[in-house]
Parts: sequence; structure tokens; C-alpha cells
Amino acid sequence: MTESYDYVIVGGGSAGSVLGNRLSEDGKKSVLVLEAGRSDYSWDLLIQMPAALPFPSGKDLYDWQYETDPEPYMKGRNIPHARGKVLGGSSSINGMIYQRGNPMDYERWGADTGMESWNFAHCLPYFKRLENALASPDDDLRGHDGPIKLERGPAKNPLFQAFFNAGVEAGYSRTPDVNGFRQEGFGPFDKHVYKGQRLSASRAYLHPFMDRENLTVKTRAFVSSIDFDGKRAKGLTYRRNGKTHQVEAGEVILSGGAIATPQMLQLAGIGDAKHLRSLDIEPIVDLPGVGENLQDHLEVYVQHTCPEPVSEQPNLSKARMPWIGLQWMLGRTGPAATNHFEGGGFVRSNEDVDYPNLMFHFLPVAVRYDGQKAATKHGFQVHIGPMYSDARGSLKIRSKDPKEHPSMVYNYLSTEQDKREWVEAIKVTRDIMSQPAMKKYNGGEISPGPSVQTEEEILEWVKEDAETALHPSCTCKMGPKSDPMAVLDPETMKVHGVENLRVVDASAMPYVTNGNIHAPVLMLAEKAADLILGRKPLDPIDADFYRHGVHPADAGTVTE
Repeated sequence: MTESYDYVIVGGGSAGSVLGNRLSEDGKKSVLVLEAGRSDYSWDLLIQMPAALPFPSGKDLYDWQYETDPEPYMKGRNIPHARGKVLGGSSSINGMIYQRGNPMDYERWGADTGMESWNFAHCLPYFKRLENALASPDDDLRGHDGPIKLERGPAKNPLFQAFFNAGVEAGYSRTPDVNGFRQEGFGPFDKHVYKGQRLSASRAYLHPFMDRENLTVKTRAFVSSIDFDGKRAKGLTYRRNGKTHQVEAGEVILSGGAIATPQMLQLAGIGDAKHLRSLDIEPIVDLPGVGENLQDHLEVYVQHTCPEPVSEQPNLSKARMPWIGLQWMLGRTGPAATNHFEGGGFVRSNEDVDYPNLMFHFLPVAVRYDGQKAATKHGFQVHIGPMYSDARGSLKIRSKDPKEHPSMVYNYLSTEQDKREWVEAIKVTRDIMSQPAMKKYNGGEISPGPSVQTEEEILEWVKEDAETALHPSCTCKMGPKSDPMAVLDPETMKVHGVENLRVVDASAMPYVTNGNIHAPVLMLAEKAADLILGRKPLDPIDADFYRHGVHPADAGTVTE
């Protein structure tokens, strides 16, 4: 028996969760959300416990386990790319950091031809709609009634305060809210943690509304094809519990993310016609931009030992873990109730950039994202990397098999800008760490270590040690038909050249934002829901925000 829905959403991640909620909230349209991974069970500690965030990555139950082809400028390394294989998508396994990005990111979006309705004034009301910024109740730039409840910091560990103060001593600023008037500077971060538990997109947008009669969410449902009648998407085929199912759809909406979405389009015959024909796929429409414009953030960990017994390093010991886990299970308290990414900062590494091109995540512990801890009794680290590199990659399917991961190359470190900013990033980091505020806590640099000093040595270390910050984006960018590389109509999110098919996820971005991309994806999906439903978009808000060289040097700062 063929199923039928008004909207079928492929992917139950960040964007798919928003759409599942918003498209079904008036009760008039039937909505099906198909998630290929399993459910985000409330009893699953590796998902729900914030401090367990290193463990799902790389595990087949939680992670699609993508990796790049040999990166030509990274010594031929294959860089792993974790993507959430569970309801909530990557918001169920990520670091839970909430960063809007800088308002200038959206001014850049809106400056492109046909993209005027995506500038900051048009995006701000959707950020406000999704947020409940608990730490900024009186800030008109922040939202206060949305489903995403945001706690801040608290960044009470003395290492955080020392790091913030060192940033000021190095010539930068403090800021009370990196998502408010002034992003530039150092301070505590907002996080997707509420009352000691991860607040993923699915927990915020889907689970409270699962009883809606017109909303159906199916997990372990792997979409094998989009079905077309000529150039009109009429539905799709998926596998679940060993059976094949067909669905008729008023509209198909792809929300699989910047890797899976272009893969699905290419498999359906939408992409570069020459490449598709080489795989014996008959093109439906020649859209060479599908899978191109691939962008990401690369990062390294600059780690230090700490002579003072104040870091979280001892809590990584196996002997302490049972007690820490019990604290969390009984009261959602203790070291396991935070993501530990409680603060950091945004700075400009040179005077040629208009807004911050470096982001710091500070951790009061020395540990890699996969859970591998540094050999020190006490330590800390910063995650650092350029935020809007001009390196561009591409993604292409290898075959007609939907289960085969696509070929992808990001071309990290392929440009002169990228290499220059990487050298600047390490120099800025070391300058901050050498300030008087850190002297008491800085027992010496573990990684990269004192042997790495020259520009050449820094770049060699980055090539050998850097990891993705897990922000793949921009592979189906919005733009007008006149742009030969544009894939989506920015006024409707429809795929150029076909009917009844839209894309809503990180692939739609024209440029990656200068921070973690989960919040921008939520915003994009909130706005896309209005566009899909034919509602008048929220009125733009012409709010002032900090611009270097325009506002006073101390605007928006706070002092201790």
C-alpha cells in the first residue's frame, strides 16, 4: 500500500526537526519525517549526557563515519567526518555550542545577487523566534520564547577567567554575549544544554509534539531514491525493517545535510550531467553546482600542562567515572552535566578583515575530540582555526549505490589566505597564552610544543594534526538561476529546474558562517518553513550591531 503525505522530509536532523514541527503545527498538512538512523532514546547516556560527547563519534550506532578522499594539501590524509546517524542528526552528537555567527556573515549572504532577503535584518527575527536565551532576558537582540533553551557558561573554573583576562591583556576585548551586540571578544558561550542534559533539535522541536495526528516520524528509514514523473518529484522509496516502502508526496524536502543531500540529488539525476552520465545515471536537470562550493572549518588543539590542580583532567580517570555518572543520573549535576565548552572568543588575526576570522573554544581539560587525553595530571587547551577560509572543495557520488559514501575533498590549506591565517592563528594563540593572567596556570605547551616555531613548521604541524570542526556546508547553495553554480531559489528553497523538490539544511548556505553552524541551520529552517507554507516572512529587524572601525573600541565590553 502506497503512503501519501503533503510533505515528506528526508532527514530528522537539525533542519528536519524544525520543519517537522513548523509544517505540522497548524494541523492542516500531513507531514512525514524519515530518519535513516535510530531514535535518540532518553535512556541513551552517550547522547543525553553532555560530557559524554566524545564517545558517539566514530561509532556505527551514532555516526555515518564519512571521511574525505586523500586531502592533497594535508599530506594525503583522509580526514574523518562524523555526522549524526540518529534522530536529531548531528545535534544529538555534537559539542552543543550555540553560535549564531557574526551579523556580517549574513550581510555577506545578502550582498549576493538575488540574496537580499537573507541579510542580517531578515535572519535576526528567525534567530529570535527559535531562541530562549535564559542568560539575556532583557536583550532585544535575543529571543526569549523559542524552543531552544540556552544556558550560558557558567565558565566558573579559574582557567576560563584567566583565559578571558589574558585575551584582554593581549589587546582584545571582553564581551558579555557573543550572540548579542558584539561577537568580537572573549566571554562565556551559550550552549544547547538545559538542566544538565543535551537539548538537541529533536528534543526541542519533535518530541514534545509527537502526538500530533498529522505528524509522523519514522526512524531506521533509509531513502533509496526520489521518484520523479518527468521533472516533478512525486514521492520517494525507502527501506525500513527489511521492507521497501513507497510514499507519494505533495512535496519532497531534503534535509540530510551538506553531505547526504547533494548525494541524494546526484543519485536522482540532478547535478553535473557529464559526471552523472559517466555513472550511467540519466540527468533530469544539469545543475553543476550540486556538490560544489563545499566548505568547512579546520581546527587544531593547542594544549598546555597546568601546574595548579584546577583543571578537569582528573575527571577523565576511569576510577572517577562511576561516581560522576551517578551524580548525573540522580540529579543531572556534576562534571557530566556540562559540555565543558563554556567559553572562548572571536578575534581578528589581522587588520585586513572586517570581522573576526578566528574562533577560540577553551576547555579546562587537555583531551582530543575522540576522548584521547593528554598525558598530564592537569591541563587545558584551546580549539582554534580560521573561520572563513577561501578554500573550496567538492563532493561527488562514486556509483549508483545509495549506501556508498560519496567522494569528497575539502582542499584544506590550498590557498594563500588559508595558510597565512593558520600561521596567524597559532601566533595569536601563543601571544594570549603568554600573558600575565595565564602565568600561574601555564606549565608549558604540550601541543604543538616548543619545537614548532617557524611558519613552515606551523603549517607542517597543521597538515599532520588538524581535524575538521565538523561544519560541512554550502554544497547546494542558494542563488538565482543566473548563477551557474546556484542550486536553490532563495525565495522558495526549491531546486532549480524541477518541481515539488526543496532543500533545507546546511548545504543551502552560500558561505559558511564564522562559528559553529548548528544555530544558523536552525534559523535557516525556521525561515524556510514560512517560505514553504507560503506565509509572509517575518518583518526584518534593522538592529545595530558591532562593526570594527565604526563603533567605539570598548563598545559592548564588560570588565571584571
